[in-house]
Order: sequence, then C-alpha cells, then structure tokens
Amino acid sequence: MNLILLGPPGAGKGTQARRLEDTRGLVQLSTGDMLRAMVAEGGPLGQQAKEIMAAGKLMPDELMVDMIAERISKSDVKNGFILDGFPRTVAQAEALDKMLEEKGLKLDHVIEMRVVDDALVERVTGRYTCAKCGKGYHDVFEKPKVEGVCDVCGSTEFKRRADDNAETVTTRLAQYHQQTAPILPYYQGRGVLKTVDGMADIDDVTKEIEAILAG
Repeated sequence: MNLILLGPPGAGKGTQARRLEDTRGLVQLSTGDMLRAMVAEGGPLGQQAKEIMAAGKLMPDELMVDMIAERISKSDVKNGFILDGFPRTVAQAEALDKMLEEKGLKLDHVIEMRVVDDALVERVTGRYTCAKCGKGYHDVFEKPKVEGVCDVCGSTEFKRRADDNAETVTTRLAQYHQQTAPILPYYQGRGVLKTVDGMADIDDVTKEIEAILAG
C-alpha cells in the first residue's frame, strides 16, 4: 500500500506516518528528513539545500523525485511507503505519478490533514526533541514529566529545529496554501483523496486514517 499524507508543516504527518510504519509495515519517506541528511553530509548540493530550507522555500522538483525514486527501489519498501512532505505542487504530483507508473506502482490513498493556521504556528514553534533519543516534546502541550529530563532516556539535553520559528512557519504556511492546496482537486479527480481533522487528538486522527485504509 502506497500513501501520501498532506498538510502544512506541523500538521502531524510525521507522527501518523510512524504509527503506520508500526501497524502496517510501511516505510515512512520523510523528504524533510532526507533533505536534512543531505545537508548534514555537506558538499555543494547540501549547502544549496541548507540555504533553500532556511529560507522556507521549496526544493527543485527533479531533485526530489529522483531522491524518492532511488529510495523506493530498496528492498525494505516492499510492503509500501508513506510519503510525508511531498508532493507540494501539481507539477510535483504529476512527476511523482509518472515516476510511479514507470515503476509499475500507484498511489492507493492521499490523506489531507486539515488544520487551523494560527493554532499550527503555536504547535510548531513550541516543539523540541531530546538530543539523545529523539523523543518529541512541546512547551505547552507535551512537557517532560520531570522538567528538563527526558521521559525516555533521562537525558538533560534538548534541541530545537532552526526552522521551527514563527517567521519560517508563516512563510511555509503561505506556500502551502498558494502552491500545495491546488493539488487537492488533482487527487480528488483521481479518486484517491480523503480528509481528516489534523487538529484532533493524535489517537483520534489515527483512528480516522485507519478507517480510510480499511474502507
């Protein structure tokens, strides 16, 4: 089963994708994580990606599709994949469909996680993670049980993503509405689009998604 989770930054796509990995044996393909790995490796391309990401802009379509094509060719993706963060434009959606068709694959579901912009800015700017184990937290919604100490591993070191600030999030939201929202009717026309309430409780969102997949 091959899925796309759509929604602006902070909508919860990554959280739901990880749950689907555990329950259905799918592989989460987070283009954000893939790009950050590229930046960490350095080199001219990594530096270019770093500058683009820091400005809250979109990566070149060809680079993204080639990166995904290579990844889904690996053996661990045999049960299917979950795309998180791609596509973001109609051109990318068309390029993705073409690449999948060439590989004899297709998209089974495209799920939009609908959110409220103002609430989303608060959600994103307040999040941080344990620097050791990666457990996620939030200044308001999910604090460690003991202040300054990770619930999972006991580490006292935490980190925040550089692009989790109000200015960058607002820029990315504007881009989402201007460029990504038009792909919704594209996928609706293909009969694969469904919508869930991305502002609902995490477990409720999971139930909504599972109901779609079981339908």
